[in-house]
Amino acid sequence: MKVLVVEDHRALNALIAGGLRREAMAVDAAVDGSAALTRLAATRYDVVVLDRDLPGVHGDEVCRRIVAGGSGARVLMLTAAGTVRDRVEGLGLGADDYLAKPFDFAELVARIRALGRRSTPALPPVLDNGDLTVDPNRRVASRAGRRLELSPKEFAVLEYLLAAAGRVVSAEELLDRVWDEAADPFTTTVKTTVGRLRGKLGPPPAIHTVREGGYRIGEP
Repeated sequence: MKVLVVEDHRALNALIAGGLRREAMAVDAAVDGSAALTRLAATRYDVVVLDRDLPGVHGDEVCRRIVAGGSGARVLMLTAAGTVRDRVEGLGLGADDYLAKPFDFAELVARIRALGRRSTPALPPVLDNGDLTVDPNRRVASRAGRRLELSPKEFAVLEYLLAAAGRVVSAEELLDRVWDEAADPFTTTVKTTVGRLRGKLGPPPAIHTVREGGYRIGEP
């Protein structure tokens, strides 16, 4: 899942972004409304975590532009203003959800995952192919009943490939949807991560390389 965190409090921004990355999400960050709009113009996000009271371009205006742009990104407003009136106003702007500060991080993750499911075609709560199973909500992956100890990035790659349901996924697509802005497009990071993941999955091979195409789990 690709998430943009827009929060002008830099320490809180870093805390949210770091926590979401540990939840196997690809996260970009912006500290003002102008920077957020620049990122939104260049990248497709599943969910935008949007502080309402932003410097520069106000969060309300950022929300309006996201909705008007028709990108499909879901907006979770995250703000210190938590009255019923504030929530009604935020939702009236087109936000999909509203969470007041201070908040429980587990609830934030749950709400982001729920919005992410709404931004893409409906997927089953548990993804599987043969003896390979991934539960995104519990962040549990197993093969033939054996629990897999995966890093957040390995888990995210496996989840994305399973969600593709046999479609060939290019390395470029994986880099765009699973990694964040810090990823170097000219490195072998995708190949390296897939290689480590294959090793943890064990035999027989579950991830197939399609020449000049990318990677696939299962039959096309």
